[in-house]
Amino acid sequence: MYRKITAIVIPALIAAAILGYMLYSVWGQLLDAITHILPFFLVYAIIICSAGWLLRGWRYQKILAAMDKTVSLRVSTGCIMVSQTVNLVVPFRLGDIVRIFILNHENNIRYSDGISSIVVERVFDIATIALLGLMAFPFIISADPSYFLVIVAVLGLCAAFFVFLFFTDRLQSENRYLQIILSMLYEIRKASLSPRSIIILGGSSVVIWLLDILACLSVVMMFQQEVSFPTIVFAIVVGNLIKAIPITPGGLGTYELLVAQTFILSGMPKAYANLIAIIDHLIKNLITLAGGIVSLYLFGDWVIPTIKKVFHTKIDGGEQV
Repeated sequence: MYRKITAIVIPALIAAAILGYMLYSVWGQLLDAITHILPFFLVYAIIICSAGWLLRGWRYQKILAAMDKTVSLRVSTGCIMVSQTVNLVVPFRLGDIVRIFILNHENNIRYSDGISSIVVERVFDIATIALLGLMAFPFIISADPSYFLVIVAVLGLCAAFFVFLFFTDRLQSENRYLQIILSMLYEIRKASLSPRSIIILGGSSVVIWLLDILACLSVVMMFQQEVSFPTIVFAIVVGNLIKAIPITPGGLGTYELLVAQTFILSGMPKAYANLIAIIDHLIKNLITLAGGIVSLYLFGDWVIPTIKKVFHTKIDGGEQV
């Protein structure tokens, strides 16, 4: 009981404390910043974010297709939005597990294949983010050199993972559990290492993250701030790299802090930097939440009990079916 409460409350308190501090530290300048917004750029940000989610669903559909699993665009997009909605509420990215159950229920896809598809998606996301960060870094005068080392390390790990995948084709085992792992690696390899997959998944991943960056650019323009495009790219990169570490649900607080800090170091007033970072993430999370709610309705009543089962099983430390 206490473990469940702690697992939810502590990450949520960390996120609330970070966001509260960011707002409190610029409280006197918030009203002035808000009065200078251009609301129509908010519409652009919403449209861009929505397009990004549809493209994510299409990319995930292609990942599954490369594994010989056929799903509709509705299912591929819906299961991502439901899982990401759950990730906004509970810690440790437990929402990713929900996606596996949805794929199994809707298209009879094995749990192991669901896990493999998520690994492919995550690796292409992380590799793309790091690559964009590496390209933007030379244009960021105020960037901490340690960021460069982190980005290079992330790219190195992604490259090492793909090299490892390439050589796992030769591995064999009679052990049942190792056979399951090797089967998953085979599916990951099939979905990510073919020339077609590299072009489709790599290209779509770049567009997905450029849309995410353009959404942030729209929020910057909404507050009439001048900042270079590479700075916005770098802000989104560092914000999403910290989100990969599940410190708080959905990276709340940590994402905003690093995005705002990047803008502040570039010369943007602190009040505007904090507001832009918070509103940028708020828009993206609200669209995720809206899409998740609609998807829950379309999938049916069975999803909510499944989410509860996954959460209670993982937090309680029981055996996952």
